Amino acid sequence: MVNQFSRSELLFGADGMQRLYEAKVLVFGIGGVGGYVVEALARSGIGRIDIVDNDVVSLTNLNRQIIATNSTIGKYKVDVMKERILEINSNAVVNTYPCFYLPENAKEFNFSEYDYIVDAIDTVTAKIDIVVKGKEFNVPVISCMGAGNKMNPSSFEVADIYETSICPLAKVMRRELKKRNIDKLKVVYSKEVARKTIDNKSDEVSNKRAIPGSNAFVPAAAGLIVAGEVVKDISGVR
Repeated sequence: MVNQFSRSELLFGADGMQRLYEAKVLVFGIGGVGGYVVEALARSGIGRIDIVDNDVVSLTNLNRQIIATNSTIGKYKVDVMKERILEINSNAVVNTYPCFYLPENAKEFNFSEYDYIVDAIDTVTAKIDIVVKGKEFNVPVISCMGAGNKMNPSSFEVADIYETSICPLAKVMRRELKKRNIDKLKVVYSKEVARKTIDNKSDEVSNKRAIPGSNAFVPAAAGLIVAGEVVKDISGVR
C-alpha cells in the first residue's frame, strides 16, 4: 500500500521502517544544525522525537534555520518545530522541552528510555554531560562539532571523536572526554579551518561574545549528515 514512507521503504525495507517507527530519539538543540536533524528524522518516520531548546526564533535565524520565517519570529523553536513535525507526520509523538540543558537539570530527562541521542548544541559543559549520560544509560549519542565560520559543506566527515583533527571544539571534547574515561563518541565534524569574520558594526556583534558567521548550507549539511547516521543506525540498513 502506498503511503508517505513508500519511497523510504524501498531502501530500508518493512523491518527497517518498523524499527524507525518504534524508535525514540532525543535531540538537543533546534538551531541551524538541529533543525535539519529533526526535519530529516520526521521525514524518515521516526515515531517519537523529543526536542530541547530554550530559544525563540529571531531575525538573524532567517539565513540558516529551517524553522525560521518571518511568521515564526518570536516563537519558541520547540513549538515551531513540533508543529512542523506533525505537519510532516501526524502519527509522530513529539515532546517539547523549552529549556537550556545543563547538568543541573539533567534529572528532567529519562535518558534510559531513548534509542538515540543527538547533541546539536554549542555549550561544551552540556555537550560533555550529554555524552556522559549516554554512556551511563547505554544509549548511543552522536555529537556535532563546530559549524560556524565555515563555507565548505563537503568538508564534513563522520568519525570517532579521537580520530578528529583541526576542529577546535573537537579538540576540547577529546580532552574533556578522555578525563571522564569516555573511550568513543560518534561525531560529525569539519576539516575546514574556520574563517575570520569580516568586521561588522551591527548591534549583534558589538557585545562581549564573538558571534560566529553562518550561512544557509553548512549547518544544514551537518544536520542532514547527523540525521542520516541516526536513521541508518536505528534501521540497521547502511
